[in-house]
Amino acid sequence: MTAYLQGSWLGYGAGWILATLILVLMIALPLMLAVAMIIYADRKIWAAMALRRGPNVVGPFGLLQSFADGLKVYLKETIIPSSANRGLFLIAPILTFTVALVGWAVVPFGPGMVLADINVGMLYLLAISSLGVYGVIIAGWASNSKYPFYSALRAAAQMVSYEVSVGFVLITVILWADSFNLSDIIAAQKGHVLGVLNGFGFNPLLFPMSVIFLISAMAETARAPFDLTEAESELVAGYQTEYSSMSFALFWLGEYGNVLLMCGMTAVLFWGGWLPPVEWAPLYYVPGIVWFFIKIFIFFFIFSWVKATVPRFRYDQLMRLGWKIFLPFSLIWVFLVSGYLEIVRFGVLK
Repeated sequence: MTAYLQGSWLGYGAGWILATLILVLMIALPLMLAVAMIIYADRKIWAAMALRRGPNVVGPFGLLQSFADGLKVYLKETIIPSSANRGLFLIAPILTFTVALVGWAVVPFGPGMVLADINVGMLYLLAISSLGVYGVIIAGWASNSKYPFYSALRAAAQMVSYEVSVGFVLITVILWADSFNLSDIIAAQKGHVLGVLNGFGFNPLLFPMSVIFLISAMAETARAPFDLTEAESELVAGYQTEYSSMSFALFWLGEYGNVLLMCGMTAVLFWGGWLPPVEWAPLYYVPGIVWFFIKIFIFFFIFSWVKATVPRFRYDQLMRLGWKIFLPFSLIWVFLVSGYLEIVRFGVLK
């Protein structure tokens, strides 16, 4: 195949672009299907916790409900407010949706199953997760309406409040794994829980950081109980108040895509990624991608569980949790982890 491309008019460059495009589609298309089904799962989980049936009419067991909803919003008219900034108004949902997709480029689904196995994968994911909030900010400002604008201000505050603590959480993971590469981080988790098991935790020393990261991920994606950017009791619908049709749907797809990305990051950074839950040879016969998807669904279930049971935080509670609890605790834990690793390197505990 390589020789053919070299001798043809396509050349190496076009062949590489074509191969990369195919790999991108192999990730993006299943991801879009997963987002549709995870919306269905989300609604089913909420219904079960409220003792309701949830979607059950469209398709067997209601499995086609998400696709019916997508067709409905596609057929609706796109309305742009006359006083809105038209360009930014249309760019905002596209930005949110795009950021939710490009983060998966460096996420390893299994051994060697990654689109871009770069050495700075951790920094790439941190940058991508930080960009997600800009779609909300742009949408709030471009709508030229007070409620979306208030939502944009809240989104900016949430980003600043929780990105700092998330950064310190990631520092502890980098210190322990001694690498920014996500595949290396997963490999470093093997055999490091109590020296025997490689599952149910990256390491007991980092378990508190995994809890902080999961809660901060809920705040980063504006999920309940941190959904202050779309608090319907005070902001109508927040940043998406003025949106309709597919632009509204892109926000939904972007939100759930970001939620899945955060669930995947939690599994990769702290819970072994594609590794089986325990170090037992027969479990390795199960493909690593299956273990990875199981862990993603477990964390998504936690996201849905929290949304169905925990009331929305007040704004002052949101700020206090980020600045007065998570930030100092994560900073102290960075010192503890670095101190522990220095002691081990000098051979005191060996």
